[in-house]
Amino acid sequence: QYQLAESGGGLVQPGGSLRLSCAASGATITYFSIAWFRQAPGKEREAISCLSATVGPTKYADSVKGRFTISRDNAKNTVYLQMDSLKPEDTALYYCMRMRHCGVDWPRSIFGSWGQGTQVTVSS
Repeated sequence: QYQLAESGGGLVQPGGSLRLSCAASGATITYFSIAWFRQAPGKEREAISCLSATVGPTKYADSVKGRFTISRDNAKNTVYLQMDSLKPEDTALYYCMRMRHCGVDWPRSIFGSWGQGTQVTVSS
């Protein structure tokens, strides 16, 4: 049974940067399509980025496009979410999730269980 663990959240000022990590144990993340989601208090969970396991598409929500970058380090069995130019509206609990694919309708292709998440707070 594999597990994904999120880390790297924290408090950052507007305009700042953070890098979130999604580390896998019990499996090789190379073979997984991985997505990042976030949920702010009182709001629905938002799908923000998806990285295909193979040479498939990489997806970003319009709200983060151009500011966030998803990447994979197979040697560290980890997927990252580099977040730059952070805004107060990026404040949320961030989760990573294994997906069936990153193609059409990818936010609905969840293929795992939700973890604890990592909190990102953007505030001056």
